[in-house]
Amino acid sequence: MVGGGINGAGIACDAAGRALKVGLCEMNDFASATSSKATKLIHGGLRYLEHYEFRLVREALMEREVLLAKAPHISWPLRFVLPHEPHLRPRWMLRLGLFLYDHLDWHMTLPKSQQVDLQHSKWGKGLKPIFNQGFVYSDAWVDDARLVITNVKSAREMGAAIYSRHRCTSARRSADGKLWEIELAARDGATVKLAARGLVNACGPWVKHFLDEQTQVKTPKRVRLIKGSHIVVPRLHDGDHAFILQNADNRIVFVIPYEREFSLIGTTDIPVEKSEDAACTQEEIAYLCELASHYMAKPVRPQDVVWTYSGVRPLFDDGDDDPSAVTRDYHLEVDAPNGAAPMLSVFGGKITTYRRLAEHALEDLRKFYPRMGGSWTAGKPLVDGEFADAPTFEEAFDRFAASAAGVKPGLPVELVRVLARRHGTGLDDLLDGVKTVADLGRHFGGHLYEVEVRYLMRDEWAVEPDDVLWRRTKEGLHMTQAEREAFAQWMQGLRPNAHP
Repeated sequence: MVGGGINGAGIACDAAGRALKVGLCEMNDFASATSSKATKLIHGGLRYLEHYEFRLVREALMEREVLLAKAPHISWPLRFVLPHEPHLRPRWMLRLGLFLYDHLDWHMTLPKSQQVDLQHSKWGKGLKPIFNQGFVYSDAWVDDARLVITNVKSAREMGAAIYSRHRCTSARRSADGKLWEIELAARDGATVKLAARGLVNACGPWVKHFLDEQTQVKTPKRVRLIKGSHIVVPRLHDGDHAFILQNADNRIVFVIPYEREFSLIGTTDIPVEKSEDAACTQEEIAYLCELASHYMAKPVRPQDVVWTYSGVRPLFDDGDDDPSAVTRDYHLEVDAPNGAAPMLSVFGGKITTYRRLAEHALEDLRKFYPRMGGSWTAGKPLVDGEFADAPTFEEAFDRFAASAAGVKPGLPVELVRVLARRHGTGLDDLLDGVKTVADLGRHFGGHLYEVEVRYLMRDEWAVEPDDVLWRRTKEGLHMTQAEREAFAQWMQGLRPNAHP
């Protein structure tokens, strides 16, 4: 597998569980591109119904609860409030869309949608009082970067070979066409040569570039690169609900409770030509602030923004001129001329459907691996997500976190809960031998301590400060600039011995 985003990690995990011999390489840190820079939702995509994407929406809705059960520590249900703006979308259209959203998955157990009085219920909390009526519906949230890491850890646990920070510089079929001869280059200049009976190209925004440059395999399929930017500001409202806000340009923007003290606002849709160095512009910040301020009681100003991030989504090019209307569906292409060793390339996709994408990829490859096992991922938790059964997903986590806090009475309950959110049942390994806060080692700020950092470096491929601060933990948000700089200097001192 080439590409350590959610699709590559998901396919590697599924394949390893089918008793295939698997290798996964990523040129940078896992989830360092698109897969850590999404809106972090497990959702069907309510607005996709306007573009008649019924198959995609149904598949995504069915996946919501599968993923909630597979990783209950890093995902949870979330209720979304949609304030009604009659001049944007009429009430009947919203009711019809939400009815379809509730019923495309007949097995849905999350609460169904309802019309609400925003001025006299908790759902209006945070909104301007001019909004009287609205709707509430269910979706879910996920820590996208940790979902990738959890899939990679699951693949490793089942025997996959993992090559972090190894760039695939060449992939060519052997003279007889039966094998792929692959060369990887590590950051230190070392090379790794591998041979494989098949190859998966899950390079995301670089999928076409990998085909053209590393394999020289030609395809007419293309991706559209669409930049989505997000801003983070101090918390805009009390309560656990999120908002979905309509704009006059027919786009929607989410306002989501984020990392305990903040609100996440996004996203934009801007066509770009390349995926490198994507950044949130002042124009995008102003756009998101203006839309949020139209709805929220607390004004959102550019100077309030404490962090921004931008990701480039590799959408399958279906020819639509409107970036917001380009399909979020995925397309898989298998290249195996005259029975040669196959290469499967992934075009498009979204985080919600990554597991089904992986299943479809392996179904497409089955004829080349007739002895591979059957599908299995729908009913088995990912590593660190093996919680005891409970009536709801939220209760399953609450019981686990309470039990973990009871086992570690010398640690603050809030700290244990935060670590349980990040690590699930892996908390036992993380806190092995830890009894008091003093045992956690150096405190860097927020809820980040030396014990966790060393664990992330040892077990989760963390090498650079950003791997820890912005992907594995998000604790960079809770630290001052001075604390972040001190942490980076400390971690830099460990790097020669950081990764076995």
